[in-house]
Amino acid sequence: MNFTDKAFMVTGAASGIGEACVRRAGELGASILLCDIDVEKGEALTQSLQAEGVDCRFHVCNVSAEQDVETAVRKAIKYFGGLDCAINNAGIVGPACALEDYSLEDWNRVIAVNLTSVFLCVKHQLRVMKPRQAGAIVNVASGAGLMGTPNLAAYCASKHGVLGITRTAVAENPQADVRINAILPGSTRTPMLEQSMAASDAVSAMIMQSIPCGRLAEPTEVAEAALWLCSDGASYINGHSLVVDNGGMVS
Repeated sequence: MNFTDKAFMVTGAASGIGEACVRRAGELGASILLCDIDVEKGEALTQSLQAEGVDCRFHVCNVSAEQDVETAVRKAIKYFGGLDCAINNAGIVGPACALEDYSLEDWNRVIAVNLTSVFLCVKHQLRVMKPRQAGAIVNVASGAGLMGTPNLAAYCASKHGVLGITRTAVAENPQADVRINAILPGSTRTPMLEQSMAASDAVSAMIMQSIPCGRLAEPTEVAEAALWLCSDGASYINGHSLVVDNGGMVS
């Protein structure tokens, strides 16, 4: 993979899978707009990458706010001259509780961050990429986008929805030469998951028992899949949902 002269936009870029995508894209020559609501971590990562010679900028971005997303796309064009690839990764888990106890406030927050954000990102990314007849978008869903997980109703619904947006965008734009795919990571060693596992021994045990190989995925392993879908090597792959879970869904 070689992304020299390619401009990336990555949401949820300050940590976890997003950070791994940014670091790997930088190694492969990309220019990158890092988008995250965490200013401290986002700016620190950007400065670290710049010190390594990576052409990158940070944009503080609430991905559930349309103006922030639209501004991010415009900034990518301003800084780098265009937008070639996007990885829409920002997400939260939300509270773990039974559906009948789930508050509407918590539901709306998870849907806004996990699903509305992907709608907004794809909407504005397509507006830039379609006129150029080129581009690649990768939406980060989850294994929870294919199955139900107890006590995570909003999270599961949002990740199912990410696949719906991905497929619909492809169906609407068959001649656009903009490829839109999704990746569905299994349990991955991110700060978000580690926090959930640390909060409950029962949750930690359930997660580890669901992994056939007995270990969490590393963010770098998921990043490789996302970046491959952005690359010319995946030039005939469009509308696909790529599961990255070491066989967890088939066991």
